[in-house]
Amino acid sequence: MRDIKIAPSLLAADWGQLAAEIKRVEQADLLHLDVMDGHFVPNISFGPNFVKTVRRLSKLPLSVHLMITKPYDFIQAFVEAGADELSFHVEAEGDHWRTISAIREAGLKAGIALSPATGVESIAELIPILDFVLVMTVSPGFGGQAFIPEMLDKIKRLRAAAGDLPIAVDGGVTPELLRPLAEAGVDIAVAGSAIFQEEEIDWQRWRLNCE
Repeated sequence: MRDIKIAPSLLAADWGQLAAEIKRVEQADLLHLDVMDGHFVPNISFGPNFVKTVRRLSKLPLSVHLMITKPYDFIQAFVEAGADELSFHVEAEGDHWRTISAIREAGLKAGIALSPATGVESIAELIPILDFVLVMTVSPGFGGQAFIPEMLDKIKRLRAAAGDLPIAVDGGVTPELLRPLAEAGVDIAVAGSAIFQEEEIDWQRWRLNCE
């Protein structure tokens, strides 16, 4: 069974206490930042300036998830903001091969994200040039949703198709889900509400279940 890296999602943090919130999760493996444009998903979050601020406040790797319609147009802005990796949706507009290539040429890891209703086969031609895949285990756009159990089977199918390519999941993740996620083949678990709602984060709880 795989060890799972934990990536707190700053969408669920108290932005009024951003520095303190980031300090609370400094034991994590990386930070996850959801960028929403109000068009691709029905919500607006933040842009490159927010990412730049987080970069100044943390030495953890920054994984920026672009839930936007035209990801290619914003690659350079997030490179300059200090992102370490960028993922975008297969459902987004543009030439995905070109977008992935541009991200990697900029020195960042490139990932593709799949919404719950999108099949694994949709990324078959892209797997050879990806650094990771992000499986949405809730409908993209809002935090605090419940994990969709059927996504475990989807993750297993993706693991079979993707070989050793790292798989991340995002949506409704709790400590109790880490073991079944690891068994399905997940490498990285993004968690927002379940982490930041804890007054004192119990890291043993988040680590114990993936041993």
